[in-house]
This record gives sequence, structure tokens and C-alpha cells, in this order.
Amino acid sequence: MKAAVLERFCEPLVIRELDIAEPGPQEVRVRTAAVGLCHSDLHFIRGMRPFPLPGVLGHEVAGIVEAVGPGVKDLQAGDHVVGALSVFCGACRQCLGGRFALCADTDVKQPPGKARRLFLSGEPVSQVFNLSAFAEQILVHRNALVKIRDDMPLDRAALLGCAVITGTGAVFRSAQVRAGSSVAVVGCGGVGLAAVNGAAIAGAARIFAIDTAPAKLELARRFGATDVLDAREGEVAARVQALTGGGVEYSFECIGLPATVEDCFRMLQPGGTATVLGLFAPGTRLSIEGSDFFLEKQLRGSALGSARIREDIPKLVELYMQGRLNLDDLVSQRIPLDAINEGFAAMTGGEVARSVIVFADA
Repeated sequence: MKAAVLERFCEPLVIRELDIAEPGPQEVRVRTAAVGLCHSDLHFIRGMRPFPLPGVLGHEVAGIVEAVGPGVKDLQAGDHVVGALSVFCGACRQCLGGRFALCADTDVKQPPGKARRLFLSGEPVSQVFNLSAFAEQILVHRNALVKIRDDMPLDRAALLGCAVITGTGAVFRSAQVRAGSSVAVVGCGGVGLAAVNGAAIAGAARIFAIDTAPAKLELARRFGATDVLDAREGEVAARVQALTGGGVEYSFECIGLPATVEDCFRMLQPGGTATVLGLFAPGTRLSIEGSDFFLEKQLRGSALGSARIREDIPKLVELYMQGRLNLDDLVSQRIPLDAINEGFAAMTGGEVARSVIVFADA
């Protein structure tokens, strides 16, 4: 099969012919239909979190089951599925506590370089994110997949496994935004737009979308933002405080920068909650005004929207089919696998919400 392979950090991906293993126990092979380009992939390409090379990235994926291994009883060839980062074992302490996104079982959630599923000229290739979806096929643990209804468009379903479940899950599960509340979302990429949309579905009365790109701010209005603020004008937290008469009840940081986390915390009203979704480089530190904790402000993290993928992804499919979840406007362009480096260039230039690779034979 063809795959886009990272052979050296900070260099373009290379299209190679790889071999893929047959499904083993609790494994499923899927023919990839579509895979989104996520900023997390770009961070890994740039070496933010090094892993053994060569490797295949890509994790925002949907496809059709081709074959199942021994022990897989609830999926069969022809099923439509979404792949998700939060593969889980179901038996570790975190899973038993309902925190499936924090599963600690390294036999299921394997670090890059451990799995022996992909090969180049007989040598193993790292499977990254337990999915390696920048490829015509994926071989994954059964618990990385969620079956969905067959009439859900797969090029939009792909986005559910990362950007959309992260953004909406942070609203629904992590922060548990209440109807009638005030919300601010900092960063209007794929995750941020999903958070805006989630806040609208949750019934937030006022939703601030904050970014430096005017085009993304206009796009945010289509996802439910009631107010947009251009961060280039500065004093973001003070402006939110002034416009709301004291701050928002919930804020969401969707970039991964200390300054934007600090802004999200400062723009809260007393008793408010700031939820951090952005991915940070190892060793990143924040500076928070300690006295604000006396006002019962909260700063919390959210891993993949605190998702329970088997429960949450089918619900998101239903919200899309009802016209309440906006996935159509999230897809900025559809490209072939061969154009993957151009897709990342468009991301770097801030030109797109999401580029989606679509496989012609899917």
C-alpha cells in the first residue's frame, strides 16, 4: 500500500510503498477513506516529541473494515468506522474510572516503534498515534475504532476522531458547559471551531471566538459564535472582561501557548473555568496570578475532550445528520495523498480549518 512516511524530522513526508501485516488477535485492518491533517501531526513532523524513524503519522481517520483478527466479534468486513486517538483497554485503573482517554495500558496504547504492523523493505516502520492513517490501509486494535451508520459521509466522519471530539468533548464532558452561560474560545482552528459549535449546541447564550485570522473569525460565526475578537488588537482578556461586565464562565484554550492559557484564565469571572486543549512542547511553563484562585477560578486540562469514543462518536454522527453539528464548513479542501505536504503548507500559512486527504478507491 501507499503511505506518506516521515523519514527525517523537519523534512517533507515521502510517499512510499509499505507492507502491512495481517490482523492478529483483537486487530482490525481498515481501508482508509479519508484522513484529516491535524496540527498535532505537524508538531511531530517538526520533532516536538521525537519518535523512532521512519514512521507514519495521521490519526483523524475514517474508513471501511476489510478484515478482522481473532477475538473481534462486533466488527466485520464492510462496516464503516471512525478511528480515534483514545484507544483504550477497558481494564486499567483509568478505564475503570471512566477516563478512557487516559488509558495506561501500553499493550493497547503502544508507544511509537513498539508495534510491528508496518514494514518498508522488510524493516519495521513506527506506527504513530496507534493509527498511522496517512496510508491507504491501517491495522489497529479493535478499541481504536467506532462503528458508525453507513450513510454518514466518511470525509466528514474522519474529523470526529480528533478535532471534533476534542473540541465538543471539552465543552460537553470536561467543562460541562451549562445552557445560558458565557463562553470564550481562543484559537479557531479545527478544535476551536468544534468547541464553538459544541458551546452553541450546549445552549451557551454568548460565545466569543478569538483568533488572529479574520477569515477564521468569520468562519466561527457559522459555527455559532455570537462575538468575534481579533487577537492582533491586543488586551484580549481585558476586552472580554469589559464586554461581559466581569468575564466569561467558561474559556477554552485551543492553541498550546502559555500566553493564550494565561489570557483564558484572566478572562474568567469569579468561579469560572478555563479548559486547556492545546498541545505543548515538553517543559513549557505557565505564569498564573495565584490570588485568582481565591476567587474560585479553575484551570483544568482536557485530554481528547475526556472522550468516551464508543458513546460520543455515534452521538456526534447523529448531531451532524440532524444539521446541528457543522462538519461541512470544517473541511476547507479535499486533497489526494500525494498532496499531503502542500496540505501542511496551507496549515502553516493559516489558510485552512482542515485539509482532508480523500482516497479515490474508498
